[in-house]
Amino acid sequence: MKVLLLLLLLMLAALAVLIVVVLRQRRPPAGAPGPGAVAPSVRPTDPFAGMTELSGDPRGLKAGDVAEYLGQRFFVRGSLRFREGGYTWSEHFFDDAAGTKRWVSVEEDPDLEVVMWTEVVDESLRPSEKTITHGGVEYHRVEHGTATFHSEGTTGLGESGSVEYVDFEGPGGRYLGFERFGGEGWEVGVGERVPNGALTIYPGPG
Repeated sequence: MKVLLLLLLLMLAALAVLIVVVLRQRRPPAGAPGPGAVAPSVRPTDPFAGMTELSGDPRGLKAGDVAEYLGQRFFVRGSLRFREGGYTWSEHFFDDAAGTKRWVSVEEDPDLEVVMWTEVVDESLRPSEKTITHGGVEYHRVEHGTATFHSEGTTGLGESGSVEYVDFEGPGGRYLGFERFGGEGWEVGVGERVPNGALTIYPGPG
């Protein structure tokens, strides 16, 4: 009688262990949806959302980037890197889908200064005067020098060379600039200062 009772107790204990093992195997892992639960959907994400470190900071501009200014989106097709002694600055060739072309200069002297330039076709403009009036704006000469450059991407220039420049400044963040590459004729542009944070940059590959 005692042997039968002992065997019965052992069978009950084994059955209890078996039930616990089966229940554990059927339990969903932590964090998994239970029976009848709807798995969370994968939400679409903005591919530019993680690129805030360059938003409004043009110091990292390079060929292949996309830049947006005042609702207009430009492709950065090329860059010129200038050096005069120990001083460096950059100019970037902007082009939009409609064929609008701009140059954007970026320099720190000592504060960051970004200027959007538009080409001027006027053979009467020469940088020999200290003051020039153009488009009803009076500009005063502030700088004249010669620098070397190297080219990246599409710029219309060779890989490297030299440039002579003359810069004029007007009121309200307006500029008039002259550049002469390799001793050729003067290229003229009018510029407007870009407010801090107004230029949004989406970095391209590389």
